Amino acid sequence: MRKYEVMYIIRSDIEQEAVQATIEKFQGIINNGGEVTKHDVMGKRRLAYEINKFRDGIYVLVHFNATNDVIVELDRVMKISDEIVRYLIVRDVA
Repeated sequence: MRKYEVMYIIRSDIEQEAVQATIEKFQGIINNGGEVTKHDVMGKRRLAYEINKFRDGIYVLVHFNATNDVIVELDRVMKISDEIVRYLIVRDVA
């Protein structure tokens, strides 16, 4: 398993229960074939520029160890999720 980190921005106009459900959904995908080492909900922040008519979003940063299959599934689900404004999955080389 390799180390990865993912940062994603959740739409700010959804309710707190939906935010929590989205976070749990992605953690479930990661835990299916990997393990979360650090999880940080950074809260609501202003975006540098408008994305899909959103000016702010809820930032979430997750460090985890996983196989390539988990990364492929996480990427697929994040692409089709309406709650996600932007995301980035990178391999942690440090």
